[in-house]
Amino acid sequence: MSALRILHLSDTHFSADGGRHYGVVDTAEHLGRALAHVEHLTFDLVVVSGDVSDDGSEESYRLVRDAVIPWARDRGARTVFAMGNHDRRDAFRATLGGGQPDASEQELPGIDLDRPVASVAEQDGWRVIVLDSSVPGAGFGTLEAAQKQFLRELLASSATHGTVVVVHHPPVRAQTVLLQALALDERDGQDLIDIVRGTDVRLILAGHYHQAITEFVGGVAVTVAPGVTNISHAFADPTEESAIDAFGGSVITIDDDRVRVVPFTERLTPDDVVFHFDADVVAQIVQDAGRPD
Repeated sequence: MSALRILHLSDTHFSADGGRHYGVVDTAEHLGRALAHVEHLTFDLVVVSGDVSDDGSEESYRLVRDAVIPWARDRGARTVFAMGNHDRRDAFRATLGGGQPDASEQELPGIDLDRPVASVAEQDGWRVIVLDSSVPGAGFGTLEAAQKQFLRELLASSATHGTVVVVHHPPVRAQTVLLQALALDERDGQDLIDIVRGTDVRLILAGHYHQAITEFVGGVAVTVAPGVTNISHAFADPTEESAIDAFGGSVITIDDDRVRVVPFTERLTPDDVVFHFDADVVAQIVQDAGRPD
């Protein structure tokens, strides 16, 4: 089997005006540092698994595209992007197509430009399927029936070496109350695992939690990339939410029957907290932005 090396990034949160995220983080600097951290390596894929943009503007997507795609090409890789809850389908599609802009991608059928941004492309015997778990205007995630059927039909046949699925909201539980309130619908997450179980899917790449998490579910590795923009605290009080001024990513290698995930995180400022929400603030955010009962 041909090995596959992936640079997995997520949550770049770019804005058109280059403004600082939460008034603290220079997102372009964080992305540049993340890429520089592994610039001595070669890759087959560079994946940004959602929340590419923070403001949903076409300019923000162009900024990320122009930073990532040439860098990836210089290292022998093609790029893959997925929709996140901060992204906008119209601007994303106008700039990044179905998420695989430098491949011969096939998009989820339909003519409505507001349909989910989902695609498939195959190269060198590896198939990459991008799903769209975003809900316009919401922070939590779902997977519509059409995407599930799209996935089932694609996985009815196997790729030469295997398949990688990219989706923003992970089909695994979060570490905190806030992130769990903004997680993928539990039924949709279970459906996703049931669909990929027993197929040639080797790996599901996700983001959203801003934490490095790898969990095997149904025999498939689900790996969540730490955020490029900030890193969330995983083991603080789960009723609160906070993040530090740091960047991260993962280098992943699939080789024969092995999946190796090596995450990296680097803190930029020792004492700088990007944000901290106490339990009362978290409860209000959950009430305003969490999944309706």
